[in-house]
Amino acid sequence: MSYQRRTKDQLAARVAQDIFDGAVVNLGIGQPTLVANHLPAGREVILHSENGILGMGPAPAAGKEDFDLINAGKQPVTLLAGGAFFHHADSFAMMRGGHLDICVLGAFQVSATGDLANWSTGEEGAIPAVGGAMDLAIGARQTWVMMDLLTKKGESKVVAQCSYPLTGLGCVKRVYSDLATLECTPAGLRLIDKVDGLGHAELEELVGLPIAI
Repeated sequence: MSYQRRTKDQLAARVAQDIFDGAVVNLGIGQPTLVANHLPAGREVILHSENGILGMGPAPAAGKEDFDLINAGKQPVTLLAGGAFFHHADSFAMMRGGHLDICVLGAFQVSATGDLANWSTGEEGAIPAVGGAMDLAIGARQTWVMMDLLTKKGESKVVAQCSYPLTGLGCVKRVYSDLATLECTPAGLRLIDKVDGLGHAELEELVGLPIAI
């Protein structure tokens, strides 16, 4: 059977669907920032940015950007009523102190048991970019990863054991990808959902690991 990969916006909407009402959430640099544009109407989600913002809204309309109000990825953002901005150190105290319910991060690799590698490929000349990822991965009550399932070479980013430098051990609870949503457990991977037309055996072959139903 044929199947269609989730677009970046479809993937962002899939992540947003699982964020519960009242959650305090950090959206990492890159794809995760798109989640802010897909939060269901009527659901209160308080968005945090590690550079010192709490209460971000969706991206501003073209021509309405305020470049003094940006997220950690230097993208202009909006501020909802009651939102605030504050010192970087206070922001990291929130991250390290267990005050975030969920963080959504990108990744180079995630192991079946939830180890995260998202700051360096270890390649010569690669620029390390850890930012606040280590603090977020360990400090948030739940760490979710949002990424393409396969590399451009067709290799799975979900692996038995990470070969890239680690960001955190056993911290990832869920992987939201363009082909499937997976739960990382001490016993390995468990399937939450997958795109229509993709068979379970075919998904296991792509990942190269068993996936419990």
